Amino acid sequence: MNKLFRSIALISFLVFFSIKNYGAFFPISALLQMPISEPSFPFPEIPVALQTPDARKDFLLRHYWSRFDFMNEKLIEDKAISEQGLVNFLALLLDDSTSEDLKKEALHQYTLQMSQSSFARKYFMDLTSKYLYDVNSPIHNEPLYAHYLRELLACETLDIAERRRCEFFLKLVERNNPGYIATNFRFITSDNRQKTLLNMSVKGNHLLIIFYDPECEQCCDMLSIMKQDDWLSSQVASGRITVLAIYTEGDERVWRANLSDISSAWIIGYDYGRIKEQALYDLKAMPSLYLLDGHKRIILKDASYEEIKTYLISE
Repeated sequence: MNKLFRSIALISFLVFFSIKNYGAFFPISALLQMPISEPSFPFPEIPVALQTPDARKDFLLRHYWSRFDFMNEKLIEDKAISEQGLVNFLALLLDDSTSEDLKKEALHQYTLQMSQSSFARKYFMDLTSKYLYDVNSPIHNEPLYAHYLRELLACETLDIAERRRCEFFLKLVERNNPGYIATNFRFITSDNRQKTLLNMSVKGNHLLIIFYDPECEQCCDMLSIMKQDDWLSSQVASGRITVLAIYTEGDERVWRANLSDISSAWIIGYDYGRIKEQALYDLKAMPSLYLLDGHKRIILKDASYEEIKTYLISE
């Protein structure tokens, strides 16, 4: 293998090893001692005349799938080839040096070729969503997922169900991104006042929203961490931050029965389940946290509490 393929093999091996263990990251020094076999994926042959790394990478991504037989179901079912090949591809696309134009062209070629076979289309649609959309994936990346969905929707071979699925997820990932005004929603507070996100007042020019379900273990853990955090309590008490906790599951009895678990210094709301019903926010994992400014413009989308706290402290 030349240096480019050795680099790809190593990067994708580390990524794929982590993905297959979802979160089980090992020290790189230990991984480097593991044997790395020659890739089975049929990489395109890069012309010898292309000598610079950028030129070779450009050719590789534009022709990445040219030798892969999307009509061969047995080949597709061999995860060591098909799934590993996709991980290699996505790892290259996510490299900081890959231009937006190259990403678009590479995704265009990928979706155009894999969409020709219904078997390949279903397999790779599920697989691409698994790696780019699933929050548990180490290479979860919504901007690249949106790129991919747009290219897929341009394919004429999608059936009605596949097209609707792509359109739904594209609308979802395009909503509530940093820099844009958050989608409005109605809710009632624990003292039965009617409010909307866009008309509620915000102290300190920062609004931290947590969408939660008290019957979700991860939600309870996060609510407890935030409630007991002296730093957050002091920020709320001093008027520097407003915290809005929104119950999204549509059962008012459950919501009211668990109000005592949430800080009384926060605004606690119930949205009648409309956020989920209307897919106003992408709540694929709960709890889901958003940081907004005083004008309800998104600063951080679906971020961890640690990320939000770090941002606010550093401001």
